[in-house]
Amino acid sequence: MCGIAGFAGAGTREDLKRMNAAQASRGPDAEGIYHDPERAVFLGHLRLSILDIAGGAQPMWTADGTLGVVFNGEIYNHAELREELRALGTRFVTDHSDTEVLLHAYRHWGDAFVERLNGMWAFVIYDRTRRRLFASRDRFGKKPFYYAATPELFAFASELTALAAHPLVSRVPSRTALKKYFAYGYIPAPHAYLEGVFKLPGGCSLEYDLDRGALKTWRYWQFRLDPCTSLPADPEREWGEQLRELLATAVRRRLIADVPIGTFLSGGIDSSAVSVLAAREVGAGRLQTFSIGFEDASFDESGYARRVAELIGSVHHHRVFSETAAREAVPAVVARLDEPMGDSSLLPMWFLCKHARQHVTVALGGDGADELFAGYDPFIALRWADLYQRCVPRPVHRAIALLAGRLPVSHDNMSLDFRIKRTLRGLDYRPALWCPVWMAPLAPNEVADLMREPADAEELYSEAIDAWDQCGPLDLASHVLEFYTKFYLQDDILTKVDRASMAHSLEVRAPFLDIELVDFVRRLPTDWKLRHGRTKAVLKSALAPLLPADILLRPKKGFGVPIGSWFRSGALQLPQRLPDGLDARILHEKAQAHCAGKTDERAFLWNAYLLGEGALR
Repeated sequence: MCGIAGFAGAGTREDLKRMNAAQASRGPDAEGIYHDPERAVFLGHLRLSILDIAGGAQPMWTADGTLGVVFNGEIYNHAELREELRALGTRFVTDHSDTEVLLHAYRHWGDAFVERLNGMWAFVIYDRTRRRLFASRDRFGKKPFYYAATPELFAFASELTALAAHPLVSRVPSRTALKKYFAYGYIPAPHAYLEGVFKLPGGCSLEYDLDRGALKTWRYWQFRLDPCTSLPADPEREWGEQLRELLATAVRRRLIADVPIGTFLSGGIDSSAVSVLAAREVGAGRLQTFSIGFEDASFDESGYARRVAELIGSVHHHRVFSETAAREAVPAVVARLDEPMGDSSLLPMWFLCKHARQHVTVALGGDGADELFAGYDPFIALRWADLYQRCVPRPVHRAIALLAGRLPVSHDNMSLDFRIKRTLRGLDYRPALWCPVWMAPLAPNEVADLMREPADAEELYSEAIDAWDQCGPLDLASHVLEFYTKFYLQDDILTKVDRASMAHSLEVRAPFLDIELVDFVRRLPTDWKLRHGRTKAVLKSALAPLLPADILLRPKKGFGVPIGSWFRSGALQLPQRLPDGLDARILHEKAQAHCAGKTDERAFLWNAYLLGEGALR
């Protein structure tokens, strides 16, 4: 796991060093710099040593010097690919570096070699013979890749602050990105916070032609539900066995490292399953597990984590982060964040990663399971929401929404009033917009007021609408599942984990996103994931032999913090400034209503706070 940066065109070695320095925590073990003065190509690398510590330095080159690479990530099937390539006559220099496998796989199989990879990655290969840069990002976008292209420059980096360290990269906020930020709570790829800067979406590759200065991107993979039409004789048993086997294999692959490794353990079924399977692999008393707790009972689930730790006999590290300590850390955490993303669970994830890094260099987590198996609360609301919208006339709906607005405001985690009001707000729109509007910091009309310009819902949520339309004739729950997997997973969940972990030089791996497991899960009918009002039904059945019933069947709590209470008490203050063109009056009006207990504006206030206090302010 590392940080990469570089450019082709105008610039100097000092520019590259500044780019590297801006993301130094991504690779504390070594730095590599390369400059080709003939073609004005600069490659930079920061290394967090995980595999082949002695032989994995970067930029790495083939023996003939024609291919070089800077790489951030891990390829879990690199050993199998290495054997394949050896059979084709390849001679390897390193002992077991996955980086060297990338170079030879590109040479033998061309750009399409990325389709053979099982792992997480963002890399750039410099092909001196073909005078091109070839870049790729893993299927789900676990590893970040920002880039900018002008007539004078093509530049890339793992973090937006690193890219912006190049003097020719704009530092002006993008109006389009700001609109989408307040419409989603994050900025969906390919958009990025700065004007003229983009994120390479997950599942995409990129070519930059050094002679023509021409840039081309294309998609090599896209998540698609393809439910099977014929069921096995005993679906619950047969699918359960296959799921357990695939997850066990995915965990086993992600336990390969030359450094200490552990697991995150919240006490939810996803991290608990990963921890149980990891403990079986490493042996009794050898697995290290990590959890954090909170003083507020509505946010704390540490008791469940201790229960699982005792069950598997792990060396469990638990820490309670007081509300005071968490609040005091907010400015430092936010200042380290580069592109704003409004998920307040960044804070507990930050503390968890800091806690884990004191003991291990790699941690396994449960990310991806909620998206793949329909684990979120909105899935429960779908049937009711569909019936409501078809049966309740618009005037009646407006009256109900007004009455709901008078419900007392609670700042508890996922409080009932919060869920009712959000659900009703989403039902102002057609089903394609339900999920993004349910989760949005602001409704579309409020985005328009804040931005002082029109903000049409169809434009704001164009990515979500396109994905909805591409989903085809599948049922409502399948459309929603694809939304969460394509957008929320990549640009919120995985972004949050990457920033929090790499700020502490910790690598986090996600077994549920193993491509073999994903290919199996996307073939399962959605009504077996969301069954009789039960979320993640097929996964829970599969995990029954691994987990006790009180863990398997407990309600989902989430990983939140009391942001709403902090703003209301004054523990968090409004930002002193916002990007140009945003109406500060809207901010103050909503803050007053929130602090008076009239409305719950926690999501908007937190998103605004990030803009005012973040690294790119």
